[in-house]
Amino acid sequence: MDDILKTASENRRSFYSIGKEKVLEDEQIIDMVRHRVKYAPSAFNSQSARVLVLLGREHDRLWDLVKEVLKKHLSEERFPKTEEKLDTFRSGYGTILYFEDRTTVGGLQERFPRYHDTFPVWSMQSSGMLQYSLWISLEQAGFGASLQHYNPLIDEEVKKTWNIPEEWELLSQMPFGKPLALPEEKTFVPLDQRIKIFK
Repeated sequence: MDDILKTASENRRSFYSIGKEKVLEDEQIIDMVRHRVKYAPSAFNSQSARVLVLLGREHDRLWDLVKEVLKKHLSEERFPKTEEKLDTFRSGYGTILYFEDRTTVGGLQERFPRYHDTFPVWSMQSSGMLQYSLWISLEQAGFGASLQHYNPLIDEEVKKTWNIPEEWELLSQMPFGKPLALPEEKTFVPLDQRIKIFK
């Protein structure tokens, strides 16, 4: 196994305590995202992944939006704890939002009806690989990141605010920033419960 990938995989964690201190120039972040999106594998080379990168004020704007949306859906008793969590994401440097283009997936379903039911599954697999690739890349660059899922509650407001095409389906949000604290220790299910080997 490649030692660089092994170390990167071991170091990938969910960082919730992040700050706005600059780790990379914005153009370096954008170049990283463009490279990972371009080379992410996808079934039938569909390239259905779509990404929205929010930095600086636009990143803050997202988490203010999320807060306003969730405030409408939570009780007064529950909201303060949620607000506190959202503020930890807002305190970061940027957020990457991951989408899948349903028009692309639907077109493949029409062209290859035999695989109709599996194209959405393959689409999710491709997005997962992209998310993992960018997560590792951000952390190798010195950022801390986590993966959040406030969709579908925020979908409408996100699309309206950043003029996102209707066919883009929001899957997840990845806030990132300079790590301010180490994550909690991770526990593992024994591998012999997860892997079978025959030879």
